[in-house]
Amino acid sequence: MSASDTLAAASSPDPDAPVAPPRLRVAPSPTGDPHVGTAYMAMFDLAYARKHGGQFVLRIEDTDRARFVEGSEQQVYDTLAWLGLSHDEGPDVGGPYAPYRQSERLDTYQPYVDKLLAEGKAYYCWCSAERLKEMREKQQALKQPTGYDRLCYGKTEEERAALPGFSDKPVVRMLIPDDVELEWDDLIMGRTSAPRPDDQVILKADGFPTYHLAVVVDDHEMAITHVVRGQEWISSTPKHLLLYKWLEVPAPRFAHMPLLRDEKRAKISKRKNPAARLTWFQEQGYLPEALLNFLALQGYPPIVEADGTEREVFTFEEFTQRFEWAKVNKAGAVFNLDKLNWLNGHYIRELDAGDLASRLIPFLHAEGLVGSHPTLPELGRLKLVAEQVQTRITTLQDAVPLVRPFYVADDELEIADDARATLKDGAAEVLDAAIAALEPIDGGIGNPDGTGVEWLAPRIEAALREAIVDGLGIKPRLAFGPLRVAIAGQKISTPLFESMEILGKHSTMTRLRALRDQL
Repeated sequence: MSASDTLAAASSPDPDAPVAPPRLRVAPSPTGDPHVGTAYMAMFDLAYARKHGGQFVLRIEDTDRARFVEGSEQQVYDTLAWLGLSHDEGPDVGGPYAPYRQSERLDTYQPYVDKLLAEGKAYYCWCSAERLKEMREKQQALKQPTGYDRLCYGKTEEERAALPGFSDKPVVRMLIPDDVELEWDDLIMGRTSAPRPDDQVILKADGFPTYHLAVVVDDHEMAITHVVRGQEWISSTPKHLLLYKWLEVPAPRFAHMPLLRDEKRAKISKRKNPAARLTWFQEQGYLPEALLNFLALQGYPPIVEADGTEREVFTFEEFTQRFEWAKVNKAGAVFNLDKLNWLNGHYIRELDAGDLASRLIPFLHAEGLVGSHPTLPELGRLKLVAEQVQTRITTLQDAVPLVRPFYVADDELEIADDARATLKDGAAEVLDAAIAALEPIDGGIGNPDGTGVEWLAPRIEAALREAIVDGLGIKPRLAFGPLRVAIAGQKISTPLFESMEILGKHSTMTRLRALRDQL
């Protein structure tokens, strides 16, 4: 089936029930860290494609060479893979419509430009950047609409060269007709309109197409049936629909998504907000399933249960199964990290301890606490530690200070100033009592069948309560503060008795004595 046939077959009156398998794409530009909006659009693309047995395509739109950033394309692959938003076709996996990188498709666009020029629907423009800047400033001063004034239209290069503001490297512009269609049926917005566009540049002086031409040509040639993009592109849609009409190819269906907005309702920006960077979420230790859940809630309602209650926690599979364009919220939601933190904490608590331990390794490795491939004893200890931190962290990064005491040598454990400040006059007496109470407990590993182990949290707790709470008469909430400082070196730590069990008797006693010697 040709690209035109695929587009025509997929254009159904009911957008949620296409006649042919749909094809959707996400098309980021490699101009720096991927924007979180790339994942936002990709998950809606993928959900619709998977629900209806279609394909999800990744295309790299790298025609803006001035803003190209080396390594950015790889970040796109890495972050989408981290989120599980796997594409069926793309520069890294190939596909029937390759190449999927615009810079490798330059020969594709020229015939379309030539066709428009030959039919009088486009024209060369030789205006210099300085001349265009002066034109815009004059229009703004006179409070006129800004747009190209068609000085070059209808002129030969020689005629134009005789006028001021000439450049010998022309661009190609669309000739927008007076009766250009400004309305269309949007899958999300309904009947939508946009202001009349000016004569848009479609081919730059360097021979690279602009976004407006390239996106139309590529979407057509790759048989894209549905274009999902942010509402900031609404103003460009009449230009794109006009190009489809001029090129005599079927137009895809458009779905303009609500923007991701900050607390001031402005579009979330990488220049102003680190959370606009998709890599930031990975660096901070957010789980991919939590981020996908959060992004879905930015434009889609929670699940309504049979009893009428709303459920905000759902899997990507559940999102896919119930996806309908009509349910997308036109206004969107504020990008509230408090909600993401809540979701992330929930997902962390749902993890198996072994899974959590595995996910912590990159963060602990970055701090030099474990190797990139921990040994089996290290992994065994990490799983035990993960169980202790699981209810105390919001992100994986939060676990690092809590885990650190388990992976530093006893003589390298630092006592934080704020932790040391909590030690009262009776701290030495408490430590003496603890050391005496724990000394009789055997620290051996027990028998091969697992019996005979004495150094366990319940036994440790019982001995310490008897010695400190009962023996010294100190209230339980105050009794163990000096022990926490000695074991973890911090005010906030994992549960004390379980920590002592994991550390073992030797490390526990060494740390208690070390702090006692400092008092």
